[in-house]
Amino acid sequence: MPDASNWDWAVEKKTVADLKQLRDKFKGVHEFVVSPDGEKIAAPVVTEENSFTAAINSDTWPEMVELLWYLRFLPDGRLTALVRIDDQWTLMVDGVPWNERFEYAWDPRPCASGSAIGMMIKRDFKYGIAIDDKVWEEGFDGIRDYALSPDGSRAAATVQVAPLAEADIFAFSEGVWSIAVDGKAWDKKYLNTWKPIFSADGSKVAAEIRTDICEYSISVDGNDWNDRFGCVWEPLFRPQNGSVIAPVRKDGFWRLAENGKTIWDGKYNQLWQVKFSPDGSRIAVIASPEYGRWTIAVDNAPWKRIWEDMVLEPHFSPDGKRVAAIVKEVNRWTIAVDGNPWGEQFDMIWDPVFSPCGKHIIAKAERNGRFMIVADGKPVGPQYDALWDPIFSADGTKILLKYIENDKYCRQVVSASDVLG
Repeated sequence: MPDASNWDWAVEKKTVADLKQLRDKFKGVHEFVVSPDGEKIAAPVVTEENSFTAAINSDTWPEMVELLWYLRFLPDGRLTALVRIDDQWTLMVDGVPWNERFEYAWDPRPCASGSAIGMMIKRDFKYGIAIDDKVWEEGFDGIRDYALSPDGSRAAATVQVAPLAEADIFAFSEGVWSIAVDGKAWDKKYLNTWKPIFSADGSKVAAEIRTDICEYSISVDGNDWNDRFGCVWEPLFRPQNGSVIAPVRKDGFWRLAENGKTIWDGKYNQLWQVKFSPDGSRIAVIASPEYGRWTIAVDNAPWKRIWEDMVLEPHFSPDGKRVAAIVKEVNRWTIAVDGNPWGEQFDMIWDPVFSPCGKHIIAKAERNGRFMIVADGKPVGPQYDALWDPIFSADGTKILLKYIENDKYCRQVVSASDVLG
């Protein structure tokens, strides 16, 4: 999460950039991104010479490259982009490219603290991970996904550790996948591995494993749970004691398991997207009580209201007492809080944002091609051409809005009382 303590929280509206001037200046302007504090708006731009660079407000990076895409701000405000230079890919940070070059690079992402950034890479027909311009010494035949430790000092990835010829089902059944941590693969091989995740202190790694055609489980640092299941989903470390939680399918139903043993006695058609409350004492998860019907279960108690289209991941309030989630019914979107959906529905709505006290929720929503702020279920204020997620100040008295209107990008801090009523 970005540190908002040093942001400008004076209640005012500021026009940061004239986007028409930017479009007039370049041959092409691609998708806009905005810094966490709202002080900068950036986009990949194409010059008349068909070279790429990044434009930030009224400035540009000095270096031109062959291609530039996936422009993103880090939590600390640094701007990154995947770039191609001399037919090789690398990462550029605030206009300075990494020294390392790759045949291909993708999925750059910051660690939880925002101090480091990693990505998956391919070089010399081998795959690996690079963090802050440092590459794993050992490469692998394939790579599927990865995770960074909270401080960004370590990485874990699902990797192919043995060659596999096309249609070689016998080699596949012996297992060619494992988990690599800091470039070293676990000793065990599996039919498949997915979704590695680090513990809060970065000392342990858990991942989904497939041990046989129809058998799945969880492994922690290469030590597999004893029990096998019909399927499993992404594991999660419990904040209080570091034990591992995961949804598992057993005897035709989904349950929640901890360290291999089921802890929820409810029988669900599906469970996924496990979330802990901030203090780790409560668990919320997307649940399907029956086929094609969705809700949220909190501490093994499903909400009474059920939706047929979709329910997205749960979000706890800062005090852990409330849970909110995006829900969809008959192709219309809204937010449900503790099982009660807002009365207003929208063409699209984004993640709920709790106030620091947990009593209020605001969210970005879209209706008829226009974007707006919704506060506790009611649209408030003007509508915009584009809008980013609103942010509360630490004391909850102010809200930061970042939006585009009439080809102007604006940053505005408003009083929370004016929005919440």
